[in-house]
Amino acid sequence: MVQIMADSPVVDRCECGAVAGPLGTCVDYYHAILSEEQADARMYRWHALVVCAYLVQHPSRAHEKYLDGQFRQLQLYVDQGLDALLRVAARQVARNKHGARPGYDMAPLAAYAPLPPGGPPGHFRATFCALPVRDGSFVFDGHPAYGHRIETIAEATVESWRSIQA
Repeated sequence: MVQIMADSPVVDRCECGAVAGPLGTCVDYYHAILSEEQADARMYRWHALVVCAYLVQHPSRAHEKYLDGQFRQLQLYVDQGLDALLRVAARQVARNKHGARPGYDMAPLAAYAPLPPGGPPGHFRATFCALPVRDGSFVFDGHPAYGHRIETIAEATVESWRSIQA
């Protein structure tokens, strides 16, 4: 059920520290994004980034053994951009299809720092709850604008996790 903030006397907070938005908490935004992606191939370009950022911001919803790789993928994205992340993902899919060794190939991510212990951070400067939605769409103002908003969330996620190392 989508909860509208105006109807709720209690303000919901996410694990990431964000106050719930008009659609509810971050999980409501996450599911709405995944649903919209199914009908929009151009929006799907950011799928891996959305999944990694959401799970690294909300680690209690993730499988712990994958969080380190997801954090490294976010760093790869911040460092090299979406095309580099998509190439690594395509390489992994091709590797899995050809019956190569089971498991995820971490070699392309070896240069990036592991997920810091002691998290999760209590606050991120950009979260899913803050994403604007108009007429039920996250791409109401175009795919580049949507991609920029997801990029901001990815950068904020890496930034906050790195801050707990200091």
